[in-house]
Amino acid sequence: MKSLGLVPRLILGITAGILTGLYLPEWTGRALFTFTHIFGEFLSYIVPLIIIGFIAAGIAELGEKAGKLLAGTAALAYGSTLIAGVATFFIAALIIPMFISGGALSGGEGEGLTPFIQISTPPIMGVMSALVTAFVFGLGINHLRHERAKTTLFEFIEEVRAIIILVIKRIIIPFLPLHIAGIFANMAATGEAFETLQVFGRVFILIIAIHLLYLISQYTIAAIRSGKNPFVALKNMLPAYTTALGTMSSAATIPVTLQSVKSNGVSERVTEFVVPLLATIHLAGSTISLVACSVAVVILSGGTPEFSVFLSYIMLLGVTMIAAPGVPGGAVVAALGLMSSVLGFTDAQLGLMFALYVAQDGFGTACNVTGDGAISMIIDSFSDTKSAST
Repeated sequence: MKSLGLVPRLILGITAGILTGLYLPEWTGRALFTFTHIFGEFLSYIVPLIIIGFIAAGIAELGEKAGKLLAGTAALAYGSTLIAGVATFFIAALIIPMFISGGALSGGEGEGLTPFIQISTPPIMGVMSALVTAFVFGLGINHLRHERAKTTLFEFIEEVRAIIILVIKRIIIPFLPLHIAGIFANMAATGEAFETLQVFGRVFILIIAIHLLYLISQYTIAAIRSGKNPFVALKNMLPAYTTALGTMSSAATIPVTLQSVKSNGVSERVTEFVVPLLATIHLAGSTISLVACSVAVVILSGGTPEFSVFLSYIMLLGVTMIAAPGVPGGAVVAALGLMSSVLGFTDAQLGLMFALYVAQDGFGTACNVTGDGAISMIIDSFSDTKSAST
């Protein structure tokens, strides 16, 4: 089963869930939905730990790096992520209502399934508390590393992140198709499943179109700064794009990204510093995917996407997902807390976000990685200017 890959398993989970909700005895659907309920509670519990593990470790491991180069790269990466999210919100809010019936998930024809047992597993802290804790410990550990040859806390937070990655790889991702199956069994019982499936393909097409438009925009700006042909530069990044499609991990794609960026004439010094850093902090493609999917889920549920709410969501996404791109599906897992606390998503809506996002995770990662090349060109152009003036 594992050899099928996550996307085929998700498709099987959706299919099995619909068939269970439509044709099998009610107790089978309730049994499946019981697992979904328990798994959802576990996700709620683990989210603050994911935030702390990813963000604190991501900040702590920056170490003593060139201050100006680090600050400039981080600013460009976060600005790119923010712009991508805001642009996606307006595009999605304009286009998605054209092919989605508002309120399709607000009430179905039948009654929903109920779990056999209900277990409450509250998180140890809220999402914002986890964010603040992660920044305090991350910055503190980073400072201590400058003063000491060995920092026990740094080793501890690295092990915490390793445990979180293990939980994602061994528990969350493997059992995700079963979780999705329970959600779709419930949706089939209420008559909502087919309406939702009709939306999926259209949202995917929209997301990929936004990815491509954003990449063209990034490389156009990079070309203005560097004087290079944007489409030639994009062509040179194709190996990184196609590799990221398969790995669904920015970190795993770093060796190919390094070669592709160097083929665009970016200096070795800038490439070897900027590319590994951007693999951790540049999340424009993932943000495009998450924002478009979130807008779709809000509209499906009968709500109206509000820019003020989504702006907070987008600004926090760029921080919350730090270091998540190293894990396939990690971005959506890290963003769960924000969907719940900022957008007010229910467990069923979070499950839909899982299904929507993970099914096209490779494209979001490919957009992240390819965009890294544009930012590297911009950073290198400033570096060249400074070198020429001295």
